[in-house]
Amino acid sequence: MAEAALLAAGAVQDLPPGGRKLVFVPGGETVLVLNVEGEFYALENSCPHAGASLASGACEGRVIACPAHGLKFNIQTGQCTASPTLLIPLYEVLILEGQLWLRPPQSR
Repeated sequence: MAEAALLAAGAVQDLPPGGRKLVFVPGGETVLVLNVEGEFYALENSCPHAGASLASGACEGRVIACPAHGLKFNIQTGQCTASPTLLIPLYEVLILEGQLWLRPPQSR
């Protein structure tokens, strides 16, 4: 299987701790990139329950809440804290020469 192309997500310096941004993927999807205490996380910006954007959801520690229905997800695993059947696809975050790059889930 061929390696999927990495997605550019901007400069590390432009996403300080507590920051978040959306990265647009060819095909119309978006990825939410978060800097939590200096660690970078990237997840599909769509709640698996009803497809709501997670971008404005409250993030406490390593848990983000869906602003539409309140479901909470661990940003390290993608796992819903209330239901093991709900998962958010995660992207691997790479830092290369001060730039953030995202590797899509299917190529990990």
